[in-house]
Amino acid sequence: MTTFGIIGAGNIGSALARGLADRGHEVLISNSRGPETLADLVADIGGGARAATVQDAATAGEVVIVTVPLKALGDVPVEPLAGKIVLDTNNYYWERDGHIEALDQNQTTTTRLVQEHLPTSKVAKAFNHILSSQILTDGTPAGTTGRRALATASDHPEAIAFVTDLYDAFGYDSVDVGSVDDSWRIERDQPGYGAPKSTTETLREALARADR
Repeated sequence: MTTFGIIGAGNIGSALARGLADRGHEVLISNSRGPETLADLVADIGGGARAATVQDAATAGEVVIVTVPLKALGDVPVEPLAGKIVLDTNNYYWERDGHIEALDQNQTTTTRLVQEHLPTSKVAKAFNHILSSQILTDGTPAGTTGRRALATASDHPEAIAFVTDLYDAFGYDSVDVGSVDDSWRIERDQPGYGAPKSTTETLREALARADR
């Protein structure tokens, strides 16, 4: 069992909280409005999940999932995440986040921004190119023909290995994109991002077609 802290209780964070609790993990889920606003969610999820403050989720989580809008990245605490694997589910939507010049000019990636904000954490891209409604429904047992694959990227091999195992637990194969600087290949508007239910082979083909 792993204790997961989740920062962000939107559609992705809520789906992952439910899936992790169902798989026997302890989950502390948080949002910017306070744990009292999450009472109905954790009651619905049931055992293994509880509401927390952002600080408590960051501190207690052995692994932490950051699933907040990119414009709120600065609110993610840094010190409690030191040395921990941090999963970044984010995508850049300038319509929501405002324009970020370094992203508009293809000078960085969303996950590089998270890694720079959390310089002592082991950040990995995860669950960014699957609809929240599909996270708990599209997974299939290992070896299933046509099993869906999801991509990850990190500068830290242990983070890649962790995400690979987590994907498998949720019913997905994993494709390693490379470093966080390579993670643009699975960002918004790239072929892999817009390729639902890709297998390992078709996802790799889509990543190879990515063009900045």
